[in-house]
Amino acid sequence: MKDYGTILVVDDNPAILTAAKICLGTAFGKVITLKSPQDIPTVMSQETVDAVLLDMNFAPGMNSGQDGLLWLRSIHKLHPGIPVVLVTAYADISLAVRGLKNGAADFVTKPWDNDELLRVVKDAIDKSRQIVPLEQVEMDHVRRVVEKCHGNMSRAAGLLGITRQTLYAKMKR
Repeated sequence: MKDYGTILVVDDNPAILTAAKICLGTAFGKVITLKSPQDIPTVMSQETVDAVLLDMNFAPGMNSGQDGLLWLRSIHKLHPGIPVVLVTAYADISLAVRGLKNGAADFVTKPWDNDELLRVVKDAIDKSRQIVPLEQVEMDHVRRVVEKCHGNMSRAAGLLGITRQTLYAKMKR
């Protein structure tokens, strides 16, 4: 029995798509492959996708990862709850960090180890399915707003629509 539903794999290399389909087919009920990221919005509007495995480079000769980051942001705008795992042959620490800061669930390098790829994708899905207590969601949001306001509590309270006193009380919890 397959433990996971559908995964979307996007890579311009047909050999990578075939390898991913074989590897991920052991755990997923359906593996959808795309050679072009332009088809992502259409497929994701027609299918229930549990995760996306997204290459970072689609333009010939390019290895900056900018294509993948662009598509990562696009996916998150349309489907914020779906984990995206980035994959590239041109891995470096700064690219991985940029991907994670832009909301990627994880980062895998080519050539990948099949067991590691399965573990990373499964972990990303499992984490996205976890139920977080409402208090934790609220606390995380309050902290992000305070950080965004660089510690200006009056401004943060205003953005949150609460008084400074209420904000301080929330932060003490």
